[in-house]
Amino acid sequence: MADRRVTNDDVPVREDAALIALRKYAVLLDSAFQVPGTQMRFGLDPIAGLIPGIGDLITGFFSVMILLHSFRLKIPKVVVARMLLNTGLDLAAGSVPILGDLFDAGFKANLKNLRLLERHARPGVKPETSDYVFVGLCVGIVLVAAIVPILVLWWLLRTVSLF
Repeated sequence: MADRRVTNDDVPVREDAALIALRKYAVLLDSAFQVPGTQMRFGLDPIAGLIPGIGDLITGFFSVMILLHSFRLKIPKVVVARMLLNTGLDLAAGSVPILGDLFDAGFKANLKNLRLLERHARPGVKPETSDYVFVGLCVGIVLVAAIVPILVLWWLLRTVSLF
């Protein structure tokens, strides 16, 4: 039951039921509602995030569904890594009460991941330089965050004499 849709690049994209459903849920979670009198849009993600623990778990489940579909479509690994980082950032920031929900309203990880999925669902589409840069920067930040405390501890142990 798959139909074909023509994208802006005039390259047909296979539309399957899962991709159509994922698109509907991404919009529902990230941009279904508009703040009156503004261009600002938000979805159920920041609202559900107000429920401690359960809200982030529910929206995280949907993010995993997008990731699973990307594996099914054999999306390039660096793009999947970028999607994982988007999801991780969304879940980590969303765990902070109130501020995390404001972050969720602006970051829209599900729509970002859906755009990546749709872009790379076309046959022959290669990852962009920005995909590699984003993943590289995130890996670099994680490494720095892991190494700096170790270096500070090492420095403290060498310079501070406790006895």
